[in-house]
Amino acid sequence: MERVVTVVPEAGLHARPASKFVQTANQYDAEVTIAPVDGDADPVNAGSMLAVTGLGVASGEDVRLVAEGDDAEAALDALEEILSTEEGESS
Repeated sequence: MERVVTVVPEAGLHARPASKFVQTANQYDAEVTIAPVDGDADPVNAGSMLAVTGLGVASGEDVRLVAEGDDAEAALDALEEILSTEEGESS
């Protein structure tokens, strides 16, 4: 399963949003990767804080999420919600 999502949090995928993203990715029985849509960066493990923050994704950029496994759709739904919610808003 694959999904393209626009990153909404003002900090992009850094600090608190990245931490929440990685923690959520690790809660599901799925292998999830993330990569910027624009650019030539290889997809990285969504469960790795170092890899995710290393992408340098800023607010307003599109990322491609790819998930495989039993919880792939649920993982994509949860991760999309984190990326598309302004920091400080609760869902």
